[in-house]
Amino acid sequence: MKMPKLRTTLWACAGLILAAVPILAHHSFAAEYESKEVTLTGTITKVEWTNPHIYFYIDVKDASGTVVNWAVEGYPPNTLKRTGFTRDDLKVGDTVTITAYPAKDSANRVAGREVTFPGGSKKFAGPAAGGAPPTDAK
Repeated sequence: MKMPKLRTTLWACAGLILAAVPILAHHSFAAEYESKEVTLTGTITKVEWTNPHIYFYIDVKDASGTVVNWAVEGYPPNTLKRTGFTRDDLKVGDTVTITAYPAKDSANRVAGREVTFPGGSKKFAGPAAGGAPPTDAK
Protein backbone atom coordinates (compact mmCIF):
# COMPACT_ATOMS: atom_id res chain seq x y z
CA MET A 1 0.00 0.00 0.00
CA LYS A 2 1.35 3.42 -0.90
CA MET A 3 2.03 5.88 1.92
CA PRO A 4 -0.69 8.49 1.04
CA LYS A 5 -3.32 5.74 0.76
CA LEU A 6 -2.23 4.22 4.10
CA ARG A 7 -2.36 7.63 5.78
CA THR A 8 -5.88 8.25 4.43
CA THR A 9 -7.02 4.84 5.64
CA LEU A 10 -5.57 5.45 9.11
CA TRP A 11 -7.25 8.87 9.36
CA ALA A 12 -10.58 7.35 8.29
CA CYS A 13 -10.30 4.63 10.96
CA ALA A 14 -9.41 7.21 13.62
CA GLY A 15 -12.44 9.28 12.61
CA LEU A 16 -14.76 6.29 12.94
CA ILE A 17 -13.38 5.45 16.38
CA LEU A 18 -13.78 9.04 17.61
CA ALA A 19 -17.31 9.22 16.22
CA ALA A 20 -18.28 6.20 18.33
CA VAL A 21 -17.08 7.72 21.64
CA PRO A 22 -20.20 9.90 22.27
CA ILE A 23 -22.44 6.89 21.70
CA LEU A 24 -20.57 4.92 24.34
CA ALA A 25 -20.70 7.83 26.79
CA HIS A 26 -24.45 8.48 26.57
CA HIS A 27 -26.47 7.64 29.63
CA SER A 28 -29.87 6.10 30.22
CA PHE A 29 -32.74 8.26 31.49
CA ALA A 30 -33.82 5.50 33.88
CA ALA A 31 -30.32 5.21 35.32
CA GLU A 32 -30.32 8.83 36.53
CA TYR A 33 -33.92 9.97 37.02
CA GLU A 34 -37.08 8.85 38.82
CA SER A 35 -40.21 8.18 36.76
CA LYS A 36 -42.44 10.20 39.15
CA GLU A 37 -43.08 13.70 37.81
CA VAL A 38 -42.61 16.80 39.99
CA THR A 39 -43.53 20.45 39.39
CA LEU A 40 -41.19 23.33 40.25
CA THR A 41 -41.84 27.05 39.92
CA GLY A 42 -38.91 29.41 40.13
CA THR A 43 -36.84 32.19 38.62
CA ILE A 44 -34.25 31.41 35.94
CA THR A 45 -30.76 32.25 37.22
CA LYS A 46 -28.48 30.78 34.53
CA VAL A 47 -28.70 29.17 31.07
CA GLU A 48 -26.12 26.75 29.57
CA TRP A 49 -27.10 26.15 25.93
CA THR A 50 -24.41 23.57 25.13
CA ASN A 51 -24.05 19.99 23.94
CA PRO A 52 -24.72 17.26 24.82
CA HIS A 53 -27.74 18.63 26.79
CA ILE A 54 -28.85 22.10 27.78
CA TYR A 55 -29.00 23.03 31.44
CA PHE A 56 -30.77 25.95 33.00
CA TYR A 57 -31.01 26.79 36.66
CA ILE A 58 -33.96 28.08 38.67
CA ASP A 59 -34.29 29.41 42.20
CA VAL A 60 -37.23 27.70 43.92
CA LYS A 61 -38.59 28.45 47.41
CA ASP A 62 -39.03 25.25 49.43
CA ALA A 63 -41.76 24.66 52.03
CA SER A 64 -39.81 26.57 54.70
CA GLY A 65 -39.22 29.58 52.42
CA THR A 66 -35.58 28.79 51.78
CA VAL A 67 -34.46 29.45 48.20
CA VAL A 68 -32.92 26.38 46.58
CA ASN A 69 -31.20 26.44 43.16
CA TRP A 70 -32.26 23.57 40.87
CA ALA A 71 -30.47 22.39 37.72
CA VAL A 72 -32.84 21.46 34.88
CA GLU A 73 -31.44 19.19 32.13
CA GLY A 74 -33.07 19.31 28.70
CA TYR A 75 -32.71 17.90 25.20
CA PRO A 76 -29.65 18.80 23.09
CA PRO A 77 -29.72 22.35 21.66
CA ASN A 78 -30.21 21.17 18.08
CA THR A 79 -33.21 19.03 19.02
CA LEU A 80 -34.82 21.91 20.90
CA LYS A 81 -34.18 24.35 18.05
CA ARG A 82 -35.88 22.00 15.57
CA THR A 83 -38.98 21.96 17.78
CA GLY A 84 -39.08 25.76 18.03
CA PHE A 85 -37.50 26.05 21.50
CA THR A 86 -34.62 28.55 21.26
CA ARG A 87 -32.01 29.87 23.64
CA ASP A 88 -33.88 33.20 23.67
CA ASP A 89 -36.92 31.52 25.26
CA LEU A 90 -35.00 31.08 28.53
CA LYS A 91 -34.42 34.54 29.98
CA VAL A 92 -32.58 35.05 33.26
CA GLY A 93 -35.05 36.65 35.67
CA ASP A 94 -38.19 35.08 34.15
CA THR A 95 -40.39 32.96 36.42
CA VAL A 96 -41.18 29.57 34.88
CA THR A 97 -42.96 26.39 35.93
CA ILE A 98 -41.25 23.10 35.11
CA THR A 99 -42.68 19.60 35.07
CA ALA A 100 -39.72 17.29 35.48
CA TYR A 101 -38.29 14.07 36.85
CA PRO A 102 -36.01 14.30 39.91
CA ALA A 103 -32.51 12.84 40.00
CA LYS A 104 -32.17 9.52 41.82
CA ASP A 105 -29.16 10.82 43.74
CA SER A 106 -31.42 13.35 45.56
CA ALA A 107 -29.41 16.26 44.18
CA ASN A 108 -31.27 19.45 43.25
CA ARG A 109 -31.31 18.30 39.65
CA VAL A 110 -34.19 17.30 37.37
CA ALA A 111 -34.75 16.14 33.81
CA GLY A 112 -37.04 18.81 32.40
CA ARG A 113 -40.21 17.70 30.61
CA GLU A 114 -42.27 20.81 29.97
CA VAL A 115 -41.60 24.51 30.59
CA THR A 116 -44.46 26.94 31.15
CA PHE A 117 -43.32 30.49 30.39
CA PRO A 118 -44.64 33.82 31.66
CA GLY A 119 -47.83 34.38 29.69
CA GLY A 120 -48.74 30.68 29.75
CA SER A 121 -47.05 29.33 26.60
CA LYS A 122 -45.54 25.85 26.96
CA LYS A 123 -42.67 24.01 25.28
CA PHE A 124 -41.11 20.62 25.78
CA ALA A 125 -37.56 20.64 27.14
CA GLY A 126 -37.10 16.89 27.40
CA PRO A 127 -38.64 13.43 27.19
CA ALA A 128 -41.41 11.78 29.13
CA ALA A 129 -40.35 9.26 31.76
CA GLY A 130 -38.50 6.44 30.08
CA GLY A 131 -37.53 8.64 27.14
CA ALA A 132 -40.78 8.46 25.14
CA PRO A 133 -41.28 11.40 22.75
CA PRO A 134 -43.88 14.02 23.64
CA THR A 135 -47.33 13.27 22.26
CA ASP A 136 -49.25 16.36 23.34
CA ALA A 137 -47.03 19.34 22.45
CA LYS A 138 -48.87 22.64 22.18
